[in-house]
Amino acid sequence: MKKFLVAATLGLAAPAAAYADCGEVSITEMNWASAAVVTNVSKFLMEQGYGCDVTVVPSSTVPSLASVSETGKPDIVTELWINGAPSYNDLQEAGTIVTLGDVLSDGGVEGWWIPTYLVDAHPELATVEGVLANPELLDSRFHNCPDGWGCKNINAALAEAFDLGGNGFEVFQHGSGETMATSIAAAFENEEPWIGYYWAPTSVLGKYPMTLVDLGPHDPEVHACNADPECETAGKSSYPVGPVKTVVTTTFQDENPDIAALMANVSFTNTQMGEVLAWQEANNASAEEAAVYFLSNNSDVWSDWISEDAKGNLAALIK
Repeated sequence: MKKFLVAATLGLAAPAAAYADCGEVSITEMNWASAAVVTNVSKFLMEQGYGCDVTVVPSSTVPSLASVSETGKPDIVTELWINGAPSYNDLQEAGTIVTLGDVLSDGGVEGWWIPTYLVDAHPELATVEGVLANPELLDSRFHNCPDGWGCKNINAALAEAFDLGGNGFEVFQHGSGETMATSIAAAFENEEPWIGYYWAPTSVLGKYPMTLVDLGPHDPEVHACNADPECETAGKSSYPVGPVKTVVTTTFQDENPDIAALMANVSFTNTQMGEVLAWQEANNASAEEAAVYFLSNNSDVWSDWISEDAKGNLAALIK
């Protein structure tokens, strides 16, 4: 079964015949680990269960919605953290996109994190006031998100609102999610200082004990402004527990109701995704291999996502 799953996930198996009219489908693969797993699991189910010809579009939050707005593609945008996507509401209100469901059923946890060993030694670092008063305990550096991630804009606004620069901090922008994760791993290896943005579910927060810094109360209006690069009034607000959605273009939903119904069902708990990501890291596995791991060990979960015809096509894999 695993050999078949590997072949199918990598596009080496023939599409299923029952949905010969599915046609071409384009789906985002956001540039972080959990999103890549979602995309590869969804791609497998669409190709092998429904006979689709799936194109994966590497992207990130802001560019993916800009592309949908300008070109109507890709058809499916998944693992969209809408708190960091200011154009989401505009596109939905305009009828350009339809929200199908919560791809992370528990929502996403975002914020500023510090290794717990630092907070144990210096409890004052658990609050933003303590952070601002002690830059030397944190190497005077804040680790921010890469270009294209919605959190980059939010953290830049928070850095201005809390005057990180005036309090002795340099804001360091990472070039990729991989370098952010590597910087945390390096800090833990030597019990060195680290503060920056991160999120859950991730293998990093599953592996390394981190403490979420208290940034004060959440203000929805301030947070929305912070997420919008055109908003000129930066303010102080914590991150909310964020909805993480799958959206499709309205045209795609109208033309492909079976696939839209599938993608409305694709949903992971943070525990499920954290387990997959931890396995992926421990085995130095690719996103495709992590998808195989999930599909091989969780047929009781994903078999409820698919139609009866797709179940027939995938019957050999359902325990």
